[in-house]
Amino acid sequence: MPIQILPARLANQIAAGEVVERPASVVKELVENSLDSGATSIDIEIEKGGHKRILIRDNGDGIAHEELALALSRHATSKISQLDDLEAISSLGFRGEALASISSVSRLTLSSKPDKQTQAWQAHCEGRDMEVQLNPVAHPKGTSVEVVDLFFNTPARRKFLRTEKTEFTHIDELMRRIALSRFDVSFTLKHNGKLLRKYPAKTANANGIKRVAAICGQAFSEHGIALNSEYEEFSLTGWFSPPEFAKPQADFQYFYVNGRMMRDKLINHALRQAFEGVVADNNQSAYVLYLTLPAEQVDVNVHPAKHEVRFHQARIVHDFIFRALNDALNQYLQGSRQISEPQVLKPAEPSHDYIVPLQTEVTQAPTSREPVPSSSPNRDYLGQKLARQKQVYQAEVVSKSASNYQQLMTPASQSSNTGASISKGRANPVNSVAFQSSELGQWIRLSDKQIMIANESNFYSLDIARLYQYVLVNKFANQMPAMQPLLMPVSIQATAELLNQAKTLYQPLLDNSVEIGWTPNRILLRKVPSEFRQFPWADILESTLNCEDVDTVAVRKHLLSCISEAKEFSNQQIHEMWLALLSNDTNLRGALSDIAIEVPMQKWMKSIL
Repeated sequence: MPIQILPARLANQIAAGEVVERPASVVKELVENSLDSGATSIDIEIEKGGHKRILIRDNGDGIAHEELALALSRHATSKISQLDDLEAISSLGFRGEALASISSVSRLTLSSKPDKQTQAWQAHCEGRDMEVQLNPVAHPKGTSVEVVDLFFNTPARRKFLRTEKTEFTHIDELMRRIALSRFDVSFTLKHNGKLLRKYPAKTANANGIKRVAAICGQAFSEHGIALNSEYEEFSLTGWFSPPEFAKPQADFQYFYVNGRMMRDKLINHALRQAFEGVVADNNQSAYVLYLTLPAEQVDVNVHPAKHEVRFHQARIVHDFIFRALNDALNQYLQGSRQISEPQVLKPAEPSHDYIVPLQTEVTQAPTSREPVPSSSPNRDYLGQKLARQKQVYQAEVVSKSASNYQQLMTPASQSSNTGASISKGRANPVNSVAFQSSELGQWIRLSDKQIMIANESNFYSLDIARLYQYVLVNKFANQMPAMQPLLMPVSIQATAELLNQAKTLYQPLLDNSVEIGWTPNRILLRKVPSEFRQFPWADILESTLNCEDVDTVAVRKHLLSCISEAKEFSNQQIHEMWLALLSNDTNLRGALSDIAIEVPMQKWMKSIL
């Protein structure tokens, strides 16, 4: 087939495949044209769910007689005139495809009369070449567009239309969304001659809540949390339902960017992240939110139906939406429900003050989270101490428990020589089993939770979590590390008893760098000590709230105990804890008697032998 120019009607029908999906798509395009024309009153009449007839009538500026024929041509628009206009689009429409596409798949009649024009004119196009015919007509100021027999000439598209009730439901929902975008415009919606929806214009923004109540329900307007936040050139206003009013179904979720209806992935992610941990996973909050930003900061020419946009500063927009909602939720949870004045958000400068506790003096014990580098002051100090005592540390991987026991029972001098000879062919000296030779003591791992320690002629069984807790209590005897916010707040279900316990422990936990909050049926964890941010706090939180004491020090010990129980330890981490115990306790035997259980190993061996 040779290359050829497509006929005008076929080209328009191809374009209609992107613009006109169903009757609701036609209503959207035509109503947006009416809003762009400055209309303050728009009437919509539907017959048979839009299958038969769609009529949109407005009182806007109208279309001049000499421009009517051009209005039905493809790529004809009054919204933009040059390439630079695409960088800052403020109108709802701009491509100039809607009327031409609709007219190619229906019988369209366009009637209009500008205020300065004495005679109204009507345009419609028929035939293979889509020639436009003009006729004088009686019509008030404004424009009327009548669409009859949608998809009459494209049977393949027509058979995909749903029932009359389903198609009208889509139109009704569309009008809800449009009515919430412009409180200053009145809308009426008729179906089969019956008036079903009437939204009077609201002269003041304060009266917008009345339309919100008419569309979203009285409960939403009475209990909704008002949002009014600003940051530099960005503004986010509107309402959203409190966490306790969240429902399994997403009934009313409306978001607008510069007055345009939006279903954008970035926006949805910011909303989900803001409600995460506050609203139950199987519930969703209702919201009516309006984001305003400079037109040059957003590109709306990225989706055929303009449901998605591309932000020039996507990260800032995402974080602004999240922060505004998060701050409003925090204020609500603290007792302040309404925000009357705009809340100006401060620039989100990065704050790293929580790192300070990790940069303490050189005598501090190493943490159990990261391997200790060879140049660590603690390791150097302990290495010099052992060298002076002519002791050698070695470790080896042993697969059989008998070999483990043999190593534990081997005299110090023999174990040093044996370990030295074995380790020559190994890349990682601390792997599965580790022991420290010398009179300071030796340790060996017995299971996932237990190690055995040999100190002088005594043997001890020690719970690894108990050792970790002992190290932590000594390390944070006076103060916990600085607080750091969790990337995603942790939320657990709350009984009445647990909720009362959380309120009682709020201040003691806050003194220990843990910040919690609550709703009527959930407890929230927002901030934790910086050193333990990566721990499984969903498991730790509930056990932490079981503390029966409210003293700050007692709560700290209980918190560290819960943290220790939730952690799994590698042999490298166990050995680092062992080094910390040796460097901080001059009386090792006394420390072991406090945290370990003495095992009569020598007595057992004598009874066996």
